[in-house]
Amino acid sequence: MTNDSRLPSLHSHLAWWGLRQFTSDEAYFQWQRETLSSEDLTTLHRQVEQKRRGSAADEIAFYDATAHPNILPVLYSQRYDYYLAIGLRVADRIGGARSVLDVGCGVGILTTFYAKQHPDKTFVGIDRSPVSIERARERAQALGLTNVLFDCLDLDHTASNSSYDLILATHALVQTEQDPGIPSRSWTTFERGSEGHQQADFEGRTGIGARLDCLSMQLSINGRMILFEKTRQLARRVPLQRAVAARGFDLIEQPELIRYRLVEEVADDGPLYLLGRGISHPLHWDETPEPDEGCSFDPTKLESGSADPDAPLYENHWSSAQIVWEQLREKKVLHETTRQEPDGRQLHVELGQASEGIYLYCANTLDQRQLVLVEPASRVMLELYYREIASGEH
Repeated sequence: MTNDSRLPSLHSHLAWWGLRQFTSDEAYFQWQRETLSSEDLTTLHRQVEQKRRGSAADEIAFYDATAHPNILPVLYSQRYDYYLAIGLRVADRIGGARSVLDVGCGVGILTTFYAKQHPDKTFVGIDRSPVSIERARERAQALGLTNVLFDCLDLDHTASNSSYDLILATHALVQTEQDPGIPSRSWTTFERGSEGHQQADFEGRTGIGARLDCLSMQLSINGRMILFEKTRQLARRVPLQRAVAARGFDLIEQPELIRYRLVEEVADDGPLYLLGRGISHPLHWDETPEPDEGCSFDPTKLESGSADPDAPLYENHWSSAQIVWEQLREKKVLHETTRQEPDGRQLHVELGQASEGIYLYCANTLDQRQLVLVEPASRVMLELYYREIASGEH
């Protein structure tokens, strides 16, 4: 839950930074073309391509370039709704903390908002982009803020000796967004094993382990941490939670999955965690798939007689597809394939018939499930689909 009373202040703050809220890509890119020169756009596109290479130097160069006064408002306007979603939630959870560390603060858009909302508290923002930190300092001075400091610091190489009551880490600790995480034991389950080497590999290649160790040393005895990373997929969420729990952090409140817009694109992200150490009644760490809307399955209400002859009787792309697949009556497998994919996941695809119709079921060890059920007359369509997936063409 968020405190909507802060919303007008946050809108005003984002406008002061020059950010605009857009709901259509067309309007956003029109403003981008009107605002940025061709040279600015060329620089921006080049930096985006270099950032995709994934090196730390390329990432720092990207954020250095985007902190330029001309580029900053245009680029960061894409994240306007992200700032609304995270800014309000974090501001409401700062509570009794006297000192707050904002990790990966960037140009300081939200850090300065928190400092304005809580003038009685001290804020420190750190980031490894020197130009971003320079811009943050300039903007904090322009706002007349005396309770916020910014420092160019890379957690991967340097640790601060200070101690903080609250640490904020939002989109800052897990930089490898394409990392698949840890696979489940097999395609039939969502459970992960407890093998330490898999967890250690995840923490090492994503950098989350070393960064959490560094932050743990900077948190006061009764301090708290707010954590929000791009780890919604269960294969990434579970090892993140295990990394946090292994360092003595407990859940203070139920984690919250957050949806926001990047102009027209919808981002389902999180969860957002409020963590502490030595909590008397911590909440349970949940390693099960998130609830979805596809659980209900009534064979008597299948979509037969549709105006579209190719429309399936039933289709489910959620984790609950496994439950429905297990409940199909009088199943007979016609074809099935199980193989190892190049990215390490185990894939199973199965074509069969049941009392409810002809079905195609796909499952893999990175928690993806799909079940399609059609009438017998549409069997050829599913057979073609099965062959595409089984051959690796789909």
